Amino acid sequence: MIKFENKAKLACAYGGMVWGVFWIPLRALDDAGISDVWATVVFYFLPLMALVPLILYRWRHIIRGGWRLQLIGFFAGFSMVLYSNAFLYTEVVRAILLYYLCPIWGTLLARIFLKESIIPIRILSICLGMAGMLVIFGADVGVPWPKYAGDWISLSSGIIWAIAMVLMRNDESNGAIELTTTYFIWGTITAVIIACLPFSREFSTLEIGSLINSLPWLLPVLLIVVLPGVYAVMWGTPNLNPGIAGLLFMTEIIVGSSTAAILTNEPFGLREITGIVLITLAGLMETIGHSVTRFIRVLFPIEK
Repeated sequence: MIKFENKAKLACAYGGMVWGVFWIPLRALDDAGISDVWATVVFYFLPLMALVPLILYRWRHIIRGGWRLQLIGFFAGFSMVLYSNAFLYTEVVRAILLYYLCPIWGTLLARIFLKESIIPIRILSICLGMAGMLVIFGADVGVPWPKYAGDWISLSSGIIWAIAMVLMRNDESNGAIELTTTYFIWGTITAVIIACLPFSREFSTLEIGSLINSLPWLLPVLLIVVLPGVYAVMWGTPNLNPGIAGLLFMTEIIVGSSTAAILTNEPFGLREITGIVLITLAGLMETIGHSVTRFIRVLFPIEK
């Protein structure tokens, strides 16, 4: 059981790492003339098209998943679409900080709806993760109380993702394939709806010619990087406490800050290294705690 849980943790951490490099193809799309809301549409629509044969092959499983599967797909897809678009209406740092309050919402919702206990080491993990995030983005930002539209969008996306994690945790009838396909279905639907809303049109329009020219490099990225990353998230999340899963997704911050430093010459020094260490410890804290507990029990067995 412990080994299986560790595999689930690795899957979620890997999914977070994939999200951490999303900015690279998004920036490339922007350079190609496809930006903002329509770039989000592309990132959901093209993988969905690749999944059509699988959807047709497993349509009975999807139908059998019923309303619960559709709810999970809706909340998960809608959450990430909101998060992607939040950056249009606020500062990047504020959007990330508010979204990554997600481990707190996940822990609280798991306690309320799943009756999972909030153990002290989990509280310590959340505190370490939050501290690492604040260190990386600069403590001078302070508490990012929502004040811009994008702040509320980002905060909402984190809460909605926490709801999706709780639903996945409480779901035993749907596999990762069904969760992945419904995620892209609802992600595409919500992304298109948002892109077509009047307030979104001021940002960009879809340039079909630019999209076609981008396909030779975009399709391999979506099929080799994005799809496996989403599948890993959909496989690992149902097997973990939502609070812990939320912490493990913080690998996005680690990978995002590291790749930005390498590819864009953004600063990467002691502050970033300290933040990465804190976030890594946060993700490993429960595993370390369990290992230490088992070691102590071996050294000092309790006599019955």
